Amino acid sequence: MIRPVLILDRTQDTLEGDVLEHFALDELLCRHTGEGGPAVCHLWRHAGSFVMGSRDSRLPQTGTAVRALHASGIDAVVRHSGGAAVPLDAGVINVSLILPIPGGSHRQNFRQDFQRMVSLIQRAVVQACRAAGAEEAEVAAGEIEGAFCPGDYDLSVGGRKFCGIAQRRQRKAFIIQAFVIVEGSGSARARLVRSFYDTAAAGADPGQYPLVIPEYTASLEELTGIGSGKAAIARFIEGVKQVISAENAGAVAVSDAVELILANRSLIQETAAKLRQRYELP
Repeated sequence: MIRPVLILDRTQDTLEGDVLEHFALDELLCRHTGEGGPAVCHLWRHAGSFVMGSRDSRLPQTGTAVRALHASGIDAVVRHSGGAAVPLDAGVINVSLILPIPGGSHRQNFRQDFQRMVSLIQRAVVQACRAAGAEEAEVAAGEIEGAFCPGDYDLSVGGRKFCGIAQRRQRKAFIIQAFVIVEGSGSARARLVRSFYDTAAAGADPGQYPLVIPEYTASLEELTGIGSGKAAIARFIEGVKQVISAENAGAVAVSDAVELILANRSLIQETAAKLRQRYELP
């Protein structure tokens, strides 16, 4: 039986605070879910940040590359889930599915969990296309070599990636995190990632970082008929909500317990500070 999922839409708050506060909130919500709280679909955006994987932080010249990002006004942090470097901005929608591990820590099916997110994004894109009166896009799953943050569960249209998926696991619950490039230029974002690796990976073994080819990444705005700008973003977000609501057989409001976590800004900031300290950059 699929557990109902609460919808937490924070996509209107794109500019305030530390990007790690979003990841910290995921951590706190995941802990609450593992203690018997609700499953959650957390939707969020953040402008002007560059999020690395742990391997990226260990490249020979990462410190130099990070200082270059800071000089251009882009904050750089390391996330605690898997994957490689991803630039985040207001045109990227982040989707976090926070779910309990059924029956204890020995029963998690990783492929099934990733596939649940794949299905959610695929159906959300269909809904967005329908809302725009456009032809439904065929979203494929599988690694796109040359795209940034490559993985087995890359999502693409016509061979060009628009979404990557990673996982973060706690003892009793876990988070499936997807970044979805909805609006703007996918290749421009990929060029930023390529520039980071050109500096950070100087002297590194080629197997330690992805070779990014900008043309292999695109946005849903570029790949489908969902529209452009704010309209594309709104249609995709609404598509996610429609899919979750259909699974729940009705719209779902955020519970009082989740609202208490959101209200405790100091705890979120404290958790974010711990994450930054744990993955301190050179």
